[in-house]
Amino acid sequence: MVTTRPYLDRTPVALAHRGGSLYPPNIGLENTMTAFGNAIAMGYTHLETDVHVTRDGRLVAFHDTVLDRVTDRRGHIRDLPWAEVSRARIGTGERVPLLTDVLEAWPDVRLNIDLKAPGTAEPLWRLVEERGLHDQVCVGSFSQRSISEFRRLSRGRVTTAAAQVGTALARFAPRALTALLRTPADVFQVPVSIVVRGRTVPVVTARLLAAAHRYGKQVHVWTIDDAAEMHRLLDLGVDGLVSDRIDVLKDVLVSRGSWTGRG
Repeated sequence: MVTTRPYLDRTPVALAHRGGSLYPPNIGLENTMTAFGNAIAMGYTHLETDVHVTRDGRLVAFHDTVLDRVTDRRGHIRDLPWAEVSRARIGTGERVPLLTDVLEAWPDVRLNIDLKAPGTAEPLWRLVEERGLHDQVCVGSFSQRSISEFRRLSRGRVTTAAAQVGTALARFAPRALTALLRTPADVFQVPVSIVVRGRTVPVVTARLLAAAHRYGKQVHVWTIDDAAEMHRLLDLGVDGLVSDRIDVLKDVLVSRGSWTGRG
């Protein structure tokens, strides 16, 4: 499909989820510089990360709201200063990276950024402005308030994604889907299916893809780690896949002659 957004100019977009957290060398190292570096070394041009803001306003590339699950320290990131968060260690000694660490290590990387917590929209926008990242990032959020705030600040100068939950639910409400198609979002980022009253219902369908493409929007699907499912979705016409198994995703795209990364 045709898009004027440089971030989306080559499809299918291959996104390394948290750097590719189930790629064997990355296990236990999600969202670390090692994980991101392994994805870059494999040829990935697009990385996915969540962001949180510390008590003193530093943006960190980290998934959870708390340090507890993957580091040797405890506490909510929003309640801690960067000096304390920076002492946390992941795996065998990796520290929680600042978003600027990622950008400085790989200046031309494209980042899919999920505003994971309140208060992240404004500092992210400041960083985008300071570093001229307008064409290098796609910003989304499960929080409609957060993504709306970012869009207000960025005034259409940055690629944004529709709030995931809203997109998925719109699959079942034609009027809501029509309204959503007219939002400023450039991308729908959705799961393959959701569970409704104990029943698994597909979200990614030919109808959704046709409607999105008719309005000039892409559809990226998360989080896909199985080769057969990757092939099925690509055959259906999705524009991007988010994966923890970055080795599997690259192999699938290479086998189809559709690899859009480097190498």
